[in-house]
Amino acid sequence: MVDPDEYSPHWGHMTDADYMQLALLEAQAAARRGEVPVGAVLVSSDGQIIARAGNAPIAICDPTAHAEILAIREAAYGAQTYRLTGTTLYVTLEPCAMCAGAIANARIGRVVYGASDPKGGAVESGVRFFEQPSCHHRPDILGGVMAQPCAAELKAFFRVRRKPNKTAKSNKIAK
Repeated sequence: MVDPDEYSPHWGHMTDADYMQLALLEAQAAARRGEVPVGAVLVSSDGQIIARAGNAPIAICDPTAHAEILAIREAAYGAQTYRLTGTTLYVTLEPCAMCAGAIANARIGRVVYGASDPKGGAVESGVRFFEQPSCHHRPDILGGVMAQPCAAELKAFFRVRRKPNKTAKSNKIAK
């Protein structure tokens, strides 16, 4: 397991699971901020971490502030180009249609995701964005990397958010 205290922008030879663990750390940080726990890490072709982010639509009042979008923006600003060819995007949840569009426009070479998203995903679920004739760039896709811990993080977050408030129910009954 990767130690978050030893997080470095360049790790040398890491596996898909190692990079996904870093994306999971970003998701956990997002959850602590009250955001849906999705994290992303963007890696150059030589294995250097060029961007990382967690969901932040609430914090920055931006509905497009998904982890993938924020990581892509950070990398593009840093590289001074919108084309991020040869990169790999690690994300804890299957990207939605908006994020898939950004991935295609950035020309990201590979997408590795953790948990599938049957309701909102657009890679192997839903609209299958990259299979559409109007999609001009199709990255290599690998789903299911560390799927269980990625899904568990989301389930735990929503379990707490959806937990019935016993005090509220008691007050309704008392009235």
